[in-house]
Amino acid sequence: MKILIPTAKELNSKAEKVSGEKLSKKTKTIINEFSLKTIEELKSIYKIKEDKAKEEYARWEKLTKQDADSYPALELFNGLMYRNIVRQSFNEEDREYISNYVFITSALYGVINAYYPISEHRLDFLQKCKIGNTSLKNFWREDYDKAIENDDFVISLLSSEFEEVFSPASRDKFIKINFMEDKGGVLKTHSTISKKARGKFLTELVKGKVTDIEQIKNIEFDNFKYIEDQSSEKLLVFIAKR
Repeated sequence: MKILIPTAKELNSKAEKVSGEKLSKKTKTIINEFSLKTIEELKSIYKIKEDKAKEEYARWEKLTKQDADSYPALELFNGLMYRNIVRQSFNEEDREYISNYVFITSALYGVINAYYPISEHRLDFLQKCKIGNTSLKNFWREDYDKAIENDDFVISLLSSEFEEVFSPASRDKFIKINFMEDKGGVLKTHSTISKKARGKFLTELVKGKVTDIEQIKNIEFDNFKYIEDQSSEKLLVFIAKR
């Protein structure tokens, strides 16, 4: 079993530095590609203003020179999902579970352990850029598939952007989790609901040391409960009444 979570654009400025970052051949290839980008090109790729593009240019320059600080991936990212993971409460047993089962899908580093040391960067699969003559998704697909080839099933807390990097055959292993709110009998879902719930749900997986699907169905948090008649074999639906 693996639990897959995505990266996030927002970074945690208070993350503690660690040593030991090792760059794979593919990561180095991406860094080399971006080392050739001008500030204007980065503005276009990221669709950001010049001051932010300069910031990204400096980050790629540090990565190129192998002079960038490293941080545990789970601690560095700080988007809405990550802020709802109760990271400060994790004890030694929790961290061991995370090391064994929780993996982050990255457009720069591949599928990495949640505590893998990485550097500040901005890159995802929505950005229109090519590595050589191929898209980022195709560039990583073989590696992504290999990362889960020995797993019986995968708990996907990914957005479609990251799920689609995997081949259709590999995605057959995915158990997707959907979070909805019931407001007066009307079921609603949107990115804010999903991101917050994914973070809290991951915390429940960690604290419960969950390793099978039946355990997942018993999880309750923040008024969310598993609803069998809304679910299927590959999609587990959790609904909270508001």
